Amino acid sequence: MIPLPGDHFPSATGSTLRRWPGDRPLSIRPGTESDLPEVVRLDEEAFPEGPYDYDILRQWLDVCGDRLLVADDGTTLHGYVAVAATPDPTRTWIVSLAVAPGRRGHGLGRQLMLETLGHLRSDGVREVRLTVAPSNTTAIVLYRSLGFVPVGGIRKDYLGPGRDRLLLALSF
Repeated sequence: MIPLPGDHFPSATGSTLRRWPGDRPLSIRPGTESDLPEVVRLDEEAFPEGPYDYDILRQWLDVCGDRLLVADDGTTLHGYVAVAATPDPTRTWIVSLAVAPGRRGHGLGRQLMLETLGHLRSDGVREVRLTVAPSNTTAIVLYRSLGFVPVGGIRKDYLGPGRDRLLLALSF
């Protein structure tokens, strides 16, 4: 798809999202309990090899609060990012970034991350960490382009046997 020149609109949190021809306008906003069925569906589509369990996603809505952002077109969620609080308010973790398969490659993941990082920076967070599968080169390229750097290399079996992860960090 090719974006139309000047075809932008504000998100619910003040950022601008690109609108693609034929699409409904998207807004980025905090997730709510009523979004849970859509978050579950989106997670299953985005991660068919191992989506999060319903109970984990349900608890994220409570634990992450307004730090669980969703990309919404008014009828469907197309992406989400979840940020977990830590005992140290200057450090935090992005626990998941999901973009619907049909929306990948159009900047939605970047927009969700930029929105999130902007909020975290203004909240006084100084370091953000996340993990990513070493084989997920698309996500690694995105995170590196945002300033994340590897910390300590690949962690073997980080999420269980055979589920290695690359740990990345961004300092403000």
